[in-house]
Amino acid sequence: MSQSGDRIVSIDLDGASMGPGDVNADHERRVAIADLLEGNRFRPDGDADGPFALRLAIEHDRLVFDVRQEDNTPVHGFVFALGPLRRIIKDYFLICENYYEAVRDAPLERIEAIDMARRGVHNEGSTLLRERLTGKIEVDFDTARRLFTLICALHRRAAS
Repeated sequence: MSQSGDRIVSIDLDGASMGPGDVNADHERRVAIADLLEGNRFRPDGDADGPFALRLAIEHDRLVFDVRQEDNTPVHGFVFALGPLRRIIKDYFLICENYYEAVRDAPLERIEAIDMARRGVHNEGSTLLRERLTGKIEVDFDTARRLFTLICALHRRAAS
């Protein structure tokens, strides 16, 4: 199979997991979806050919990846405990709040320092997500970053 099929062509965030979000988080979610659909590497373990449709949800405090072929034929459902990601997500939310607050009136040096910390925690979460997907779904780092952003959006709303 050509690698061109190893990608996500549609993504759905479970509406039941979604609640009201803030403007900044909604913007990050929209950008992550657009960037993800523009370019990604996504290959579930097994024989299924892509491209793939992905539904992300949080159900019963678990992260659900519902992977389907583009025509909606089920491929595989993967369920992950949120526990290993919870601390990083919490740290990411805290740093994001500090960042958005700093953008309003802090000196540029402070904003840049907080942004560097935010990116570092985001990278840590993306790396952990890739590790958790090992043996189940192959993704590149940029795809993991965008998926981590979407997982944070779901988690923020599930916790609301």
